[in-house]
Formats: sequence, C-alpha cells, structure tokens
Amino acid sequence: MADDLFKALADPTRRTILDELAERSGQTLFEICSRLSMKHGLGISRQGVSQHLAVLEAAGLVETRREGRYKFHDLNTAPLRRITERWLTPEKPGPEENTP
Repeated sequence: MADDLFKALADPTRRTILDELAERSGQTLFEICSRLSMKHGLGISRQGVSQHLAVLEAAGLVETRREGRYKFHDLNTAPLRRITERWLTPEKPGPEENTP
C-alpha cells in the first residue's frame, strides 16, 4: 500500500490533481481536465488524466462514485494520515516543560 501511495505522489501532475480535488472534491473527469488546462496550463489529454486518476485510485487517494452517467472523483486523505502516523510520534516534553 505504501509503495502505491509514494508512486502516486511522485508525479507532479498527480499532485496537481490532488490539489484540485482538495480545493473542490467531487469533480467529473471533464471538470478536472478543464481546471488542469485553464488554471495550470497543462495540455494533457482526457485519457492521460484518466490514467493519472487510476493510479491515484489504486493508491486509495481518490474514490469514485457514479450518479447516472456521471462519475465523480473525491479526495480521500486517510492513506496520508496512515503514513504520517507511521513515522511521526508525539513529542515528549522537554526538561523545562516538566518543572512546575
């Protein structure tokens, strides 16, 4: 799972897609493509964006839901929390914080 997550985060285009979904979750492929083109100047095909979304979905960072003929993409930050919890430990109080 962690390998898929790091692979997904390694690509700058996928990170940009995640930024867009963080700003507004629940976008269709058309909306994501439009925002990448207009806001970021990325000239990437719909098929290319679909492939990036598939990698993000495999890593658990994107979840999809269908409503009629539309497929919506939602950001899922749970895998990121699991990674941070894996290595980050609560800070221990320093010597000056122990004195009354």
